[in-house]
Amino acid sequence: MTAVTTLGPDYRAGRVFVLAGTAALGGFLFGYDSAVINGAADAIKTTFNLNALELGFVVSVALIGSAIGAWFAGSLAEKYGRRPVMLMAAGLFAVAAIGQAFPFGAADLTIWRFIGGAGIGVASVMAPMYIAEIAPAPMRGRMGSMQQLAIVVGIFATGLINFLILRAAGGASTNDWLFGLAAWQWMFLTMIVPALIYAGLASRLPESPRYLMSIGREKEATAVLESIYKGSVGAIIDQIRESLAGDHAPRLSDLRGRTFGLMPIVWIGILLSVFQQFVGINAVFYYSNTIWQAVGFSESQAFETSLITTIVNVTFTLVAIALIDRVGRKPLLLVGSSGMVVMLAILTFVFGTATVNADGQPVLGDGVDIVAVIAFNLYVAFFAATWGPVVWVLLGEMFPNRIRAAALALAAAAQWVANFLVSTAFPPLSSISLGLAYGIFTIFAILSIPFVAKFIRETKGMSLEALGKRNTVDSMLK
Repeated sequence: MTAVTTLGPDYRAGRVFVLAGTAALGGFLFGYDSAVINGAADAIKTTFNLNALELGFVVSVALIGSAIGAWFAGSLAEKYGRRPVMLMAAGLFAVAAIGQAFPFGAADLTIWRFIGGAGIGVASVMAPMYIAEIAPAPMRGRMGSMQQLAIVVGIFATGLINFLILRAAGGASTNDWLFGLAAWQWMFLTMIVPALIYAGLASRLPESPRYLMSIGREKEATAVLESIYKGSVGAIIDQIRESLAGDHAPRLSDLRGRTFGLMPIVWIGILLSVFQQFVGINAVFYYSNTIWQAVGFSESQAFETSLITTIVNVTFTLVAIALIDRVGRKPLLLVGSSGMVVMLAILTFVFGTATVNADGQPVLGDGVDIVAVIAFNLYVAFFAATWGPVVWVLLGEMFPNRIRAAALALAAAAQWVANFLVSTAFPPLSSISLGLAYGIFTIFAILSIPFVAKFIRETKGMSLEALGKRNTVDSMLK
């Protein structure tokens, strides 16, 4: 493997890539599970005779589970280690796949959605935490971005598999397919395969060296670091030991501070997470088929258009991976916010000024529909190249070692709560006016610009321990 020279010890890039890539597979399940509902939503609505608000709750209850899973993931990771909690996430995904495929009614489907969401929440915390703790500073941005790449590949895989199942079932998700099961049931069942693969690979990961140090297993931590770095790792061990010094094990109370009850850096992480969701990105992935059918596309055309969007998402996430360690985190966020403002404003205008049919839905005429599809996909491109991966990278690296698990869990839980609010509100809002829904997203995209400019500080190229020292002081708010 090629060793890359840095300001610290040389490191084995291939080894880092394998470890980070395996951990990031949790992101694949995260993306797959969260987006699978996009193909099944209309069939679930029809099968269980749900109204818009009820459908919104069934879809978004997974996000309540995600918030709870994220909240407890940090404490579980501190008690049992990173690897066992990853395996727990895989188990939750597999169980939820079976339950969602064979529900007796809307009530138990809601429960299975909640359980699957808990798996998503756990995975959303563990992947960035583990990657940040094993990746050398010069690679940490790219490796952290692999979490988002895995998420969007999971979303793409869901879209592709859903589309293929739909075609095989004759073009409708309510149609029966193999063994008498409806197409939408097979969409859920396919989640079992990546869950089992993730469990098998995660079981072979070494434990995080920073976790091992926190429980006094210094020899094992040294062995893991020596598998990553060439040369002496003594200085790294000393830095980790110093950063973990304290008289008690990490706990949520360590996050307390003078700024509305929390440390400033924790508030910054929470607000960063909330802004990532309030620009509306998950309304795209949970409801894009529904959106395109509402403006006149057939079910097949809606699936094809959504599939194009997932390809755009994957492509521009690769752009982010190429740029994040060169350009830095903060510049990418500012560019992304600016681009999303423009595209969301166009969508707000298009949907808000379109002719409305008898059902109260906008009808996009020739030419306008093309503008909407282009703006829609450019909005996704700006998000995928910036806010999508950068937020997860920052959450993995911005918190000091002693509070990382608890702070990341809290920030991720806040992200899932925000996601729940957006996803639950979107169906009733869009039934009133798609222009109104996208107008709200535009406002939050605008507000994200001064937030990033004032509160986000660059983390590119700094060790976790150096960042920890910097970010524990109130100068983060200057």
